[in-house]
Amino acid sequence: MKDKVRRGGGRNQAKTDVIGVTGGKNAVGIKHDEDTSFPVKIQGAGVEPFELQVHGFWLVQDAILTLLSRNEVCPRSNLSLALAGTTLDPLVELQSLKNLKPGAIVRLVEEPYTASSARLHLARVLELLRASGPQDALREGRSPSVLETLTHTQAQDSSLPNGKSLKRSLSNTKTESTNQDGAPPEYLLPGSSERPLMALLPHSSQPEAPSYLKDLSLSCWNPPPGHRKLQGDFLYISVVTIEGRRCDITSCPKGFFLNRSTEDVFDPRPAQSSPVCHCFTDLLCHISPAFKQTFTTLKNRPQLPPVEVIPTPYHTLSWLGPPCASRTHKNTFSRLGVDEQAARQTPDWNEELQAARDLPQGTREERLQRDRAVLQVNSAFVRAVMQGAETVVDGFVEPVNGNPEDPAFLWGGLFMSQGAASAAFGGERGRRATQRLELKGVQAYSELEGLEGLYTLPTAVVDYRGVRLSAQGLAPGLEGSEQDQETTPASRGLLYGVNAGPQESPQRRRLLALLAHAAKSLSLQRHVVVAPNDHKVPLFTSVDAQGLLGADGRFYILDVFRTFPADANFCPEAEMESQTVTGEEEKKESCEEDEEKKDCVKEGWPENYHMDSGLPKSFPHSLCRLRPELVQAFIQHKHCQFTVRVRETLDENGGFEECATACDSRATDAVRAACKDVGSVSDIIFEMRFNPNIFSPGVSFPPGESASTNLQERLLREAAAFIITHQIPAFVEHCLQNHEAPMDGASLKQALHQQGINLRYLGHVIKAINQSEHKERLRHIMRLVVGEIFIRSTRRVFNSFLQGVDVPSLSAAVSHFLCCLLVPHFTPTPVGEETKKKSRRRGRGTGASESTPWSTLTGAELWNLVCQDAVETYNISDSLGSGPNHLVERYGLQKLSLLREFCLKNGVQLRLRDYILDNQNKAPIGPDDVLNIFPVVKHVHMPTVDASKAFSAAQNSIRKGLLDQAYEQLTEAAYLFGRVCDDLQPEACYCHSLLARVAFLQGKAAEARSVQLRAVVISERVLGFDHPNTIQQYTLLGVYVYAGGETALAQKCLLRARLLMLTVHGEDHPYTAILDSCLGLVLTGDQTEQFLKNALRLNTSFFSPTDLHTALNQHLLAQRMCSKGDYRGAMTHEKEALAAFTSLFGEDHPQSRCSKEFLCAITKQAVQVERSLRQAGADCTEQTVECLTPTIDTILEQMVLVTGIRRITQSDRLQEYKKKHLERKAAAARELGFNLNYEPIAPETVNGGEKSSDQETGCGKEAEEGGSPAVENNSDSQQEEEVSVESAAEIPANGHVVESADQDQHEEKRDVDGGDSEESDRAASDAEVKLVNGESEVRAAGDEMETSVQNGVEGSTANGEVKSEATCHEMKSDEKHGEINGAVNVTASPPVLKSKGTWADVVVSKAVMTNGTGDKGTAVNGVADGVTANGAAEK
Repeated sequence: MKDKVRRGGGRNQAKTDVIGVTGGKNAVGIKHDEDTSFPVKIQGAGVEPFELQVHGFWLVQDAILTLLSRNEVCPRSNLSLALAGTTLDPLVELQSLKNLKPGAIVRLVEEPYTASSARLHLARVLELLRASGPQDALREGRSPSVLETLTHTQAQDSSLPNGKSLKRSLSNTKTESTNQDGAPPEYLLPGSSERPLMALLPHSSQPEAPSYLKDLSLSCWNPPPGHRKLQGDFLYISVVTIEGRRCDITSCPKGFFLNRSTEDVFDPRPAQSSPVCHCFTDLLCHISPAFKQTFTTLKNRPQLPPVEVIPTPYHTLSWLGPPCASRTHKNTFSRLGVDEQAARQTPDWNEELQAARDLPQGTREERLQRDRAVLQVNSAFVRAVMQGAETVVDGFVEPVNGNPEDPAFLWGGLFMSQGAASAAFGGERGRRATQRLELKGVQAYSELEGLEGLYTLPTAVVDYRGVRLSAQGLAPGLEGSEQDQETTPASRGLLYGVNAGPQESPQRRRLLALLAHAAKSLSLQRHVVVAPNDHKVPLFTSVDAQGLLGADGRFYILDVFRTFPADANFCPEAEMESQTVTGEEEKKESCEEDEEKKDCVKEGWPENYHMDSGLPKSFPHSLCRLRPELVQAFIQHKHCQFTVRVRETLDENGGFEECATACDSRATDAVRAACKDVGSVSDIIFEMRFNPNIFSPGVSFPPGESASTNLQERLLREAAAFIITHQIPAFVEHCLQNHEAPMDGASLKQALHQQGINLRYLGHVIKAINQSEHKERLRHIMRLVVGEIFIRSTRRVFNSFLQGVDVPSLSAAVSHFLCCLLVPHFTPTPVGEETKKKSRRRGRGTGASESTPWSTLTGAELWNLVCQDAVETYNISDSLGSGPNHLVERYGLQKLSLLREFCLKNGVQLRLRDYILDNQNKAPIGPDDVLNIFPVVKHVHMPTVDASKAFSAAQNSIRKGLLDQAYEQLTEAAYLFGRVCDDLQPEACYCHSLLARVAFLQGKAAEARSVQLRAVVISERVLGFDHPNTIQQYTLLGVYVYAGGETALAQKCLLRARLLMLTVHGEDHPYTAILDSCLGLVLTGDQTEQFLKNALRLNTSFFSPTDLHTALNQHLLAQRMCSKGDYRGAMTHEKEALAAFTSLFGEDHPQSRCSKEFLCAITKQAVQVERSLRQAGADCTEQTVECLTPTIDTILEQMVLVTGIRRITQSDRLQEYKKKHLERKAAAARELGFNLNYEPIAPETVNGGEKSSDQETGCGKEAEEGGSPAVENNSDSQQEEEVSVESAAEIPANGHVVESADQDQHEEKRDVDGGDSEESDRAASDAEVKLVNGESEVRAAGDEMETSVQNGVEGSTANGEVKSEATCHEMKSDEKHGEINGAVNVTASPPVLKSKGTWADVVVSKAVMTNGTGDKGTAVNGVADGVTANGAAEK
């Protein structure tokens, strides 16, 4: 992989400068001092001497790989390193070499070739000469990076192809000096309905690859005859140079030389004066002067940053291809035959993956190397799965079994099959669900930390041309021989499972111990089932799972597709069945003791649940399982109930203190009663576990398990009801409060999955939105949900549609399907007429005129099929209407957005051009527009443990306001991500984005810019050029480049974000208001007010008029109207802003006072202007207006607030509690004779009203400290900056979730409480006693706080300190809003922010506008500096 570090044609040096990561102490990706970096001098092998920076932890082979990627060495290969005349062992660490010191001379040594290494060298040369052009990523279906085009400032070439279409492209924006005054294109203005696709992928400024040779191929004399093989000839290569000279070249162990053969005569002797060159390009330079000139240009090109050119670990689909489908230049190098050579070896994927997993993990360096090895193996496995799916489905591989219903294939070391369509699981739908759930089960077992010794096979699921294949590495042979006399399963290696039979061995005991450990981590209960032979079998897993001992000595677990508990909402048949064999009477008796049997069967459902929700009901397949996120959230919910029950019981029996100090059983009895109430599987501690075989058809339990089975049925019903009663309302509430709500199907799916909501509940989400009193404010979510239902139902219809299409008709069939789907009342042209027209045009025969089944499909028929599937799956009856226009008119869906979603989900790639989807007379999408169908792969995500932990620790630090500490941790995490995955991973993108934000808040605007540029490139390449996260990264980049004075580039970035937003979702979305507010600030033309008014309209419609963002919009509009002299309108908007700020914060809040002062300034200015106009005409109007124009620093501050980089806090309650707590600690310290340095800070900083107006608000100054005005006093008060958790630590659209460790949560809790007293520590430990199973140990800070308070064990409460119930309630509601299970997923409401451990709510405004008369008029610029209550003591 490292061999591909520097590839591609030349680009201008400016790009390297803006994205480059070298140089500067703050550059991301540089190695830390602890990594013993030092320089050495490289000589030899015909290269100019140069210096190379190496690291002590590198192996010698790592240094060689780095050397091979350098332009000075590339494309040489087959080299070794020598130090002091001794060749170095490739597997030795550099730091273990005694003579290797800084400045040492290391020589490159040319090693002799073998036949294989000679071919690899030729492949390396071809890779360099191919020099991937700007359109190659699109041709291969990979998402390109467009940032290079935006940052390219040179004038565009007027001779570009498709120039007419590209005039609207962002690539043709004027240069920085002229663009600042230029207006944005019309299609980007508010209200425009034009959606040009050509502008999405502007033409790259990178030049196409030059021609090096006319032809390069294997010679007609190849392969060498026997007598020449014995003399060392490997290959004969034929070359035709640019000058037209034809040459034959021989490959031999020493290198390459020119022989005397011609087309007609074979003469392998070396030509006269021909040198033997170790590197193939050296010989070509000797033969052809033209090649030497172009190759020298290629070698001297600016080096591109690795993040731009290294192949991504996994394929990220681009649904748009190049405008011209054909190649612009011939493939000169395809006939050399080196590409096919590598595919001949069949890898053992299982052995490679397990060997990588078995690498040592003792030190961090070992873990990094292991994580990188595992990622590389899995990445290569997924690439092989893609190739295998195409090869198998295209018909190039014969099945290895004779079953036409379930054909199995072996290809490239992969076992690929569709799986049997079992009627018990629901036919075709059940087969697909089995494959998907198997992958989820493998993911769950492979993610378990601390579980060494239990293995899963490498697994992936791939969809291609309507067929779903599951691909696995070949399992190792089973331990034991088939010829053994015993024929028991144990002799064949089957140690665990329903069919394993009774057996006893050390291996089985070891396997059971591993499975018990895994069951604890996965919250699975040990249980007993009745096997088919009537034996009772204890299980830690689902009934299907098998545990094997492979021939390689490893324990494997297979068939884990029913690992997670069943979803009782969709198990109506199982609800009615009895789950016991002979326990009917026992079950009946136990029911009669309490209530009637009918009610007992339904124990666990809420009252009127079936009437309200229509659940439980049947589903098209019987494999509906709960998501692991839901299991964790439900355990959190039950733990809250448990603590409430314990506290209520203790309060009834004399209070917590009395029960805790007494030596009786009251406390124990309270815990036992609470355990029984909430359904804990233990009666002495809180422990929630689930039986995965409950509600599984055909599974029987023995009579002795009756009580446990009834309890498990009750728990699963409660968990299923929890989705409807808690999680879906929490999701709806989250969307109501959040400006960064989901934008497309992928982000909606991730947001729902974070809450543990399966996509089969989309119909219930629609129902919840319809029942909400804020239905109109949730229209963007309704739009997404309806669109997702439509596209997912369409995909199922499309899969079956493709099964009846032969390969030559695929393009025509796909385009026909899309026309039927998106064009209302589309009627296909009869195939006979169309064929005759084509035949006349091409001069061919008439051809077949029969209609094929796919060609007779009409729009109405397709729509009926889609609606029928939607009703069966999502239980929605009339939401989709009668045609595509209904979706457009009723929900505001865009056909272009639907087209994008369809292509991404099905792997379809369309030609880049503008599509008019409302033309009923002509098909808008033709066969030539369908460029390709790519496999869509679901695979196991490999963890980056150390990097993720550092990233999670940084997020915890941000919650506490420790920016300096967070910056160090984020820099560390970025370095670790670079070590493991070259930053090409979604989590690395989030890490870089957060690092840029923290750096910006610390005043390092230049570093924030360079890091954010990198984040944008990663997002474009890894997530997609039009992914919602990419939109947000472009917005943040616009802020950072504006801070550096690059106004034109900021405009380009924001306009690019708006273009993507319009394509992905449309204009009617809360995030569009953020974009429009920023555009209204950075644009200077007449459109400024248009963007600001549109932002205000959107904010008012999605949020209340008193919402913070709406109030800021009112102020921005007032500011804009002041700058153009419309004081009457400005006063109107500022009055609205003042009313909103007053209702949000109160009259004494600095933000409210600033707004009031600005309103006074406007009023005075208006009076002065009016007086001036009456007395002396309009002479002084211009001067007065100019004085109220905001400065660049003010605009930047406002952009920082609008985009959520920094936020205003709303509540003082937690701050007041912090103040009281500090005062009490200070008083206690004085009594004990301690001197606390933070004591005088509290009175000054806690109360926001005493410090704001004169000092920080600074009515006459404009951020005088210099540097980035976004941050001041960063060196002394790094804790004083407040970073919003939902904007800094997590972006809901990309769905990133990081779980915090339990100890971090306890530490955070103590920080929020303001002390680490003994009582607090004891409270934390007491709460911990109630949690024993691993799944409960990770929980939200809010939940933790609530637990401690409700238990009555809060230390500060015990000391008589006051903690307001309102604060506790905020904590509780916050947990409900999304921070269940420690996920950093916080809603945007400011009260929620207060409960995240950031108590800064002294908000001061820095940017001030003064009028020309000396009156002080302070504008609400929206920059909030949070001052930490305990100041320097925070560290």
